[in-house]
Amino acid sequence: MPKVTFLPAGVSVEIAPEETIIRAAMKAGVHINASCGGAGVCGKCRVFVEEGEVSGEPLPEGGYKACTLFPKTDVVIRVPVESEVDRRALLRPAKKVATSWVEARGAAEFPLNPAARKHFVTLEPPSLENNMPDFPRLEMALLAELGAPKLDLDWQVLRDLPYALREKDFSVTALVLEDGLPCLLAVEAGDKRSRHFAVAFDIGTTTLCAQLIDLSKGEVLAETSDYNPQISYGEDVISRIEYARREGGLRTLQHKVLESLAKLTRELCEKEGISPEEISFYSAAGNTVMSHFLLALEPRFLREAPYVPVTTRFPYVPAEELDLPGGRKARLFLAPCVASYVGGDIVSGVVAAGIAREEPLTLFIDIGTNGEIVVGNRDFLACAACSAGPAFEGGGIKHGMRATLGAIEAVHIDPATLEPMILTIGNKKPKGICGSGIISLLANLFLEGIIDQSGKYRRDLDHPRVREGRDGWEYVLVWGKESATGEDIVFTEADIDNLIRAKGAMFAGYQTLLESVGLEIGMVERVILAGNFGSFLDLEQAITIGLLPDLPRERFFFIGNASLLGARLAATSLEAIREMEKVADMMTHFELSAHPGYMDYYVSALFLPHTNIDLFPTVKEILASRES
Repeated sequence: MPKVTFLPAGVSVEIAPEETIIRAAMKAGVHINASCGGAGVCGKCRVFVEEGEVSGEPLPEGGYKACTLFPKTDVVIRVPVESEVDRRALLRPAKKVATSWVEARGAAEFPLNPAARKHFVTLEPPSLENNMPDFPRLEMALLAELGAPKLDLDWQVLRDLPYALREKDFSVTALVLEDGLPCLLAVEAGDKRSRHFAVAFDIGTTTLCAQLIDLSKGEVLAETSDYNPQISYGEDVISRIEYARREGGLRTLQHKVLESLAKLTRELCEKEGISPEEISFYSAAGNTVMSHFLLALEPRFLREAPYVPVTTRFPYVPAEELDLPGGRKARLFLAPCVASYVGGDIVSGVVAAGIAREEPLTLFIDIGTNGEIVVGNRDFLACAACSAGPAFEGGGIKHGMRATLGAIEAVHIDPATLEPMILTIGNKKPKGICGSGIISLLANLFLEGIIDQSGKYRRDLDHPRVREGRDGWEYVLVWGKESATGEDIVFTEADIDNLIRAKGAMFAGYQTLLESVGLEIGMVERVILAGNFGSFLDLEQAITIGLLPDLPRERFFFIGNASLLGARLAATSLEAIREMEKVADMMTHFELSAHPGYMDYYVSALFLPHTNIDLFPTVKEILASRES
């Protein structure tokens, strides 16, 4: 079988001649951009053949599509720099784009009352006069402490019970899951209440975030994150759903994410000197598709009308069945979902923000490929999903890329010379441009008059950076001699069109959802921006292009990773789990595509910032001042 060696990683793998290079990369654990999941349509999976013979589809700009490339002999494949991922970019501090919700208001507060609690009891040892069996003896003491009429148990506890009881003269710590009928999960000799740990996960489409929590104190001990390895099988959920339909595809996606979650757990434990087997509880939140992948539930019908999930409520799952540290005693809680494209991450975020507890009318926005929005307060909650597409994460953009080292994240264009100033993540040579940089660039091009309100470049500008390229008119953001790739990094009219469609879908979503409950945008009292993307978004620039409503700036807050914040609350408090169930039940889901006015709102938003400029008074004022 041909051997494929990948550079610069320096790893090799053998594959069958009928397997593609992108499949070889998956086997080797090498990341190659594959926005379409290997369908051959995105052109992002470019690689270069350094040695050996291949058959495949060459690209006009050089290299080959990895998804259509087959080895004829042993080959050496170079993965270009723009495909590399570096998790250090995930750990950079968020910008102060708006007032921090957590700093200003704090996360919603819940009592320290984990669903899985440890109880220390001392029992009377058995004697000839009192030879009650071991479990009833323990059960009697626990029921008295719990104030419950009955105790269930995991039957495998019985195997360890006699030894644990006698090791410390019938003084034991019992781990009990107390959601519903109390269930005994484990027993340990002696008092082990201080050794009680949980891990909270945000399972994002692009990133995985984890926190290690001391459940005896309710404190976060450590935090880390990494890219979701499923991105190698498709950058968006639709591509992954299609991949899951292949033989073994669903199990592969499940295995990859669980393997990474287990790795993050061990990494956190090692950092704090904790044995991974001391983990008693996991709490996770993710969108509906990610939740289905996590448990290997059939995702196919999530994307086919009438868009039906397998379930929106999930049982507690033993960690052992998911190959997570902690063994059979540890349980995984997965946040409830609402609909196919409004998931547990949004429910978790709404609980973390405390929206359902307060009076002000709040618009909660999580911007991404599948932008989710919630509007409401303590009296009602309405939600919807906007199919914005991958533009905000660099997908569908010629030189777009995810937010990793070398990605351009901020742009300023000099109004006199039209020359750009750029900032990259990690201050590295630019490889491409990520979502926040794309929005920054579009806002600058618009305000400086380089493009018009329809997103078209002015043909009358005599400037070397504005030119007609192979893919139409474009702006040269970085000359090839200054980039990490050796190529000009450009922003084309097709890129602009993709971004305008994405922001139009989001804004039309706000309008449609608010109209569905009899409200208007001007009535919104607070806007909460969730997710990592929201934390790096420049508020003024997002309003300038029409992505966010033009409201008084003091009404905007960013909450960061609200999904992880809610997952942490669920790990430390049974009351937070109850609140999630309540919020999921409160939410009325609106299918935007079925609303008669949505398409009208969408078409009206395909302009910078909008066809109705009166909806954006501050942008209108800026444009008027520049014309005068």
